[in-house]
Amino acid sequence: MSSPKVFIFAPVEEARDSHMRLEAEGCQLSLGKPAWDTPDGNGEPELIRMAQGAHALMGTSIRNVPIGRKIMESSSELRIVAKYTIGVDDVDVEAATEMGILVCHGPTESNWGGVAEGTITYVGSRADGYAGITLGLVGLGRIGSRIATLLRPWNMRILATDPCVPDAKFAEHGVTRVDLPTLLRESDVVSLHVVLTRETRHMIGAPELALMKRHAILINTSRGSCVHEPAVIETLLKGEIGGAALDVFEREPLALDSQLRNLGDRVLLSPHVVSNNVGSGLGPGIAWATESVLAALRGEVPDNVYNKDVIPRWRRRFGGKSLW
Repeated sequence: MSSPKVFIFAPVEEARDSHMRLEAEGCQLSLGKPAWDTPDGNGEPELIRMAQGAHALMGTSIRNVPIGRKIMESSSELRIVAKYTIGVDDVDVEAATEMGILVCHGPTESNWGGVAEGTITYVGSRADGYAGITLGLVGLGRIGSRIATLLRPWNMRILATDPCVPDAKFAEHGVTRVDLPTLLRESDVVSLHVVLTRETRHMIGAPELALMKRHAILINTSRGSCVHEPAVIETLLKGEIGGAALDVFEREPLALDSQLRNLGDRVLLSPHVVSNNVGSGLGPGIAWATESVLAALRGEVPDNVYNKDVIPRWRRRFGGKSLW
């Protein structure tokens, strides 16, 4: 039986032990260019060629050419796309699900927990006698609910919107459920904690910003494309909201000539590092992705599947069918 083929589309130096583990298990590895975040990385034709015949794809975030349908279609034997990161917005998850391919990620608690803690530093402190502010959480998943829990001692009024979360979770975290327009109108701080999907892309644009209070602060530590960046810049230039704290941008790294760099104290900018925390980084996610790939190659479903809807179909295709 031939060796399982694993294509690492966005390799990183920290993954050397992972590569050794996979090779020790009998996998045949091929590596893309490490310049995953610039146009110097592999183009789509190269990725399609290198993915041919692969049983697994894995790597960190890849910005220049996302893992789309054409790349996944280059191998009829592809079982899994495993990310070292929490985010999978650079993988066409819908296409993978249609094709019966698992998409796995690394929801490392120190990473998403770091986002929650970092967001709170943007919210600010509560002094004695201060009447408090209203915080609006757009998204009440892992990060949004952690923020609500951490802020409970502040006796802050917290609103949230999330169509994917049941009412019981709002009650559990002491959060008032509202729709997005109400949240935008009533919040002094609006903080985004959503994954990037077709529905959330540019969910905060000019019409939404116009609903916010003139002194309100916009925080985005989710994904840059969840806000329409030109609209945010224009709103800040006009002084129509109080300011913005942005850790993520539509194009990263942020261009040197971006207007965001010239807005003075109206913005607080950081280069997608708000999650930096003790124990954070790619390390845990690399180990997670490695185990996920090995499980899928054995015909087993890993424990960190992102597109869970695909599992029954995947089991019919690959369940119990080991490549060794």
